[in-house]
Amino acid sequence: MSVDAASSSAVDTDLAAAVERLRPELARLARELYDHPEIGFEEHASVARIAALLAAHGVDAEVGAFGLDTALRATAGAASGPHFAIIAEYDALPGIGHACGHNIIAAVAVGAFLAAAPAVAEIGGRLSLIGTPAEENGGGKELIIRAGGFDDVDAAGMVHPSSGSGTSSVLGQRTTGVRRVAVTFHGRAAHAAGAPWLGRNALDAVVTAYQSVAQLRQHILPSDRLHGIITDGGAAPNIVPERASALFYVRSAEVGQLRDLTDRVVAVLEGAALATGTRAEIDVDPVPPYLPLQTNTALTSRWTQAFAARGHEIPAPATPPQGGPSTDMGNVSRMVPSIHPSLGLGGPDDVFPHNAAFADLTVLPAAVDALVDAAAALAATAVSYAADPELRAAAAAEFAASGGPSRWEE
Repeated sequence: MSVDAASSSAVDTDLAAAVERLRPELARLARELYDHPEIGFEEHASVARIAALLAAHGVDAEVGAFGLDTALRATAGAASGPHFAIIAEYDALPGIGHACGHNIIAAVAVGAFLAAAPAVAEIGGRLSLIGTPAEENGGGKELIIRAGGFDDVDAAGMVHPSSGSGTSSVLGQRTTGVRRVAVTFHGRAAHAAGAPWLGRNALDAVVTAYQSVAQLRQHILPSDRLHGIITDGGAAPNIVPERASALFYVRSAEVGQLRDLTDRVVAVLEGAALATGTRAEIDVDPVPPYLPLQTNTALTSRWTQAFAARGHEIPAPATPPQGGPSTDMGNVSRMVPSIHPSLGLGGPDDVFPHNAAFADLTVLPAAVDALVDAAAALAATAVSYAADPELRAAAAAEFAASGGPSRWEE
């Protein structure tokens, strides 16, 4: 039997009240992470703050889980029950702090876990909080997958902030997958004025590669993206650069196209080396690939229902996005049924993640209100998953119809 609407509504009300009691602590956590941002794999103080908050509520958390110093795991409930994992992120961006709002993600996840854990345990289910480092720069979730961290998880969920108020809970939301391609060109140094003919210019190779990738953009799908930066351009203008480097991101909404487009970029880099008489040292996937997100609509519908009950308007599903950002939550979504709804924090719509002004939004009162509501809705989703066999069956059937568990294989 499925959980009836009246019971579900009563449980949601209790969970929302539990999260509301946590409001001061969740707001403080979001603010402390904002005040002390740490980049990927260096989030030692951030994960310690999360563990301390859990400990204050009687929850023991393992810091350093899965062989990663700044990963975290806390678990409640029965070892054999339906297992829902709530995902936390807490790494910041270099130079612009929490401009992707991972401080909000962490606060939502902690609030949802603390509110839902007693109910899930009483039902006989299992609830985990998994803290995942380095979403921005290291693929922490994929590393946790490789360590077996999701082998016994049945479903997973997290909430990601965005700007504006009309971006919450886009049903069927997708992201692109991303692969990194790093290249270092090796040439020959020479005096740029005295004997340039003796040199082989590695910076010319990088410039040729950059321009050629830009030309390739004209001939890719609207859902694909290519972008990059020059990371090393030489030592001095009067020395023909013997070494220069660049880093490119390759994005696509489809796994097969992600492979094909990466091959085309590699061919461009090899061509730039040939054109300039240099040697290309190409490193594909210095960071694990991020796969396109596969949202489970059965679970997302439950989150949307609970979030709408908190007074939020939910927009109709949009047409498939043309391009877009990437997340290693995509890798989790290919392992188990997953949700990754977005959460509008208020503020101007032109203040978008990865802009320093977005970080400032995350500590305003509107953002705290949003994170409390999102935590309540995520807690409700986790409890419903544990309590409702029909919801579990629907989520599993949808996941199986999409191809079931899959991992990136070279």
